[in-house]
Amino acid sequence: MIVINTSGSSYKFNGKTYQCPIELSIALFAGRWKPTIIYKLLDGKKRYGELKKLIEGINHKVLAEQLRDLEANGIITRRVFPTNPPKVEYELTPLGEGLRPAIDHLQQWGLQFQAEHSKTEPATNGCPELAQEQK
Repeated sequence: MIVINTSGSSYKFNGKTYQCPIELSIALFAGRWKPTIIYKLLDGKKRYGELKKLIEGINHKVLAEQLRDLEANGIITRRVFPTNPPKVEYELTPLGEGLRPAIDHLQQWGLQFQAEHSKTEPATNGCPELAQEQK
């Protein structure tokens, strides 16, 4: 639950105080891997193994931790199917889907920044679909 003080100048969530809603938002989905996980889930639900293959460089421990954090914050859901071996799917919640415009804007901003500050080929930064869009 988010608690806003009466003056509206601070926000509390999970025992931490944030100065503004932007700081709170960034704290919930920032980090090296969370935006990438969210980006990969924008296309729809994925199994754990699919995410692991799609996100180059992430290890199992970190992926599991990041997924747990995103689930605890209500950004993704985890569905376990009673099969052997267990099948687990992750997908964005409506709250997580609300990040789509922010992720899209960050993607475009990153491409613009890279183009303006580099004389090399545009990077796709783990987003193969961007390679197609840039051609």
